[in-house]
Amino acid sequence: MVELGFTCLDAGADRYAAAPTLRFSMRITEAGGNAVNAIALRCQIRIEPQRRGYSDAEAGLLADLFGARSRWGETLRPLQFANVSMIVPGFTGSTEVDLQVPVTYDLEVAAGKYFAALDDGEIPLLLLFSGTVFARTPTGFSVEQVPWDREARHGLPVAVWRELMDRYFPGEGWLRLSRDTLRDLHRFKSDQALATWDDTLRALLARAREAAP
Repeated sequence: MVELGFTCLDAGADRYAAAPTLRFSMRITEAGGNAVNAIALRCQIRIEPQRRGYSDAEAGLLADLFGARSRWGETLRPLQFANVSMIVPGFTGSTEVDLQVPVTYDLEVAAGKYFAALDDGEIPLLLLFSGTVFARTPTGFSVEQVPWDREARHGLPVAVWRELMDRYFPGEGWLRLSRDTLRDLHRFKSDQALATWDDTLRALLARAREAAP
């Protein structure tokens, strides 16, 4: 029987990817003395928000996801981040591979909201592995499933995520709006002769502050 273990050694921005991508450096070990021909590997990555603390400013931004801090005992639950697949080449003993994980800056996606709300520290991630192992064992060629309990944890520095986003969207973020809202914003921008969308939103926020009691 193939005995696999997984360890996340490091994670960083993939500097050569066409779109925002994190690169997770993984060590895979086979402790049973079998030669692995290949692994068709799948990895589900979850955020475990309950495994870190939050400042009051961060808690305010996370209210969209988890509600008021007083309710976090019930609402602070894992968030789905990504599902990725790869083919691991053959090895004996252990090997190191890079797991490529595309990242979104869409603030309507729960993971994007969570990342954007954090000022510093680490993002607690859980990597869950599954897939099919092709190996040579003392009894011949075997095809086995990666055991359901194979996993690894990693604390991704918030600074790494910010570096990745700044590489593709320097100093910027994204908001998704309905067409009707965009048309209204466009009309307001034209009526006020505002140069940019930033100016448009700042003007609206200034009016809202003036109107506040």
